[in-house]
Amino acid sequence: MAQFFQTGSDGSATSNFDAGTAGQTNSFFLPSVYSKKVLNFFRKASVVEAITNTDYAGEISAYGDSVKIIKEPVISVSDYTRNADTSATLLTDQEISLVVDSAKAFKFIVDDIESNMSHVNFKEIASSSAAYALKDAYDAAVIEKMFLGCSAATPNHILGADNATALGAGVFDGTGSVDLGQTGETDPLDLMARMARLLDEQNVPEEGRWFVAGPDFYEQLGQSGSKLLSVDFNAGQGSIRNGLVSSGKLRGFDMYKSNNIAGTSNATGKCLAGHMSSTATANTILSTEVLRDPTSFGDIVRGLHVYGCKVLRDEALVSAFYKID
Repeated sequence: MAQFFQTGSDGSATSNFDAGTAGQTNSFFLPSVYSKKVLNFFRKASVVEAITNTDYAGEISAYGDSVKIIKEPVISVSDYTRNADTSATLLTDQEISLVVDSAKAFKFIVDDIESNMSHVNFKEIASSSAAYALKDAYDAAVIEKMFLGCSAATPNHILGADNATALGAGVFDGTGSVDLGQTGETDPLDLMARMARLLDEQNVPEEGRWFVAGPDFYEQLGQSGSKLLSVDFNAGQGSIRNGLVSSGKLRGFDMYKSNNIAGTSNATGKCLAGHMSSTATANTILSTEVLRDPTSFGDIVRGLHVYGCKVLRDEALVSAFYKID
């Protein structure tokens, strides 16, 4: 594209080689330089692969596949008296099915003109965008299933409720939401401590625990008395890497931040804590292909992503609804 020099309002030259200069027949121009680098949109961090069990991912090959997961049998222990018979525990093969029952697809067309004359590789750029969109949808869907999979009774691992009414300071159970804040409200650290306690009571291992919440929760956490999120107390690694907020653990949790937590109806937000073994996920890009578009001069690029998610241990998940005012 050419940008021609302009004359002043009175017709006089305003720059060297101005097209309006008397006797000058050429219209000199300044070429506009187009960068080959594309300005990518901001991408949300994905956390699902860091907080779920992906051991079964290699066992799927198609939509509708089902992976049978055998649960470990529980063996009873009894007192033993000399010369007395001992009772045997019968082994069971109770199983849980992880079904690949979700699929997402993308499709776009790159015209031959764009392929041959553009200064950027649109096929590569669009493919990158499509890959992110698939991963983002997968991340949001799995997190929501994990929220729905929390045990609601025996044990009750849902703290607060999706209610606009706030519970009192230090109160975690009831029909209201946990009131996060400082003076006269519940400190975010206290909420995390309660979630850790509930996991402890179910003998959930400390290694492999995680916590995920949205930016508003971390804003409140950053206002806590101790500078927990300061880089000075974070081994100099204060930046977010794939949603990981802190280089160390907090109340025994690896800390993750996500914008893929579904919104609430009345509470300000919700957060989730758990163990990696709580949920199994499996996903794969089943197919990607390039073919000619029959109705235009261009290439169709399309792909299919399939995945499945199953909460295996609902007692290893704890969720909480909170209110910030």
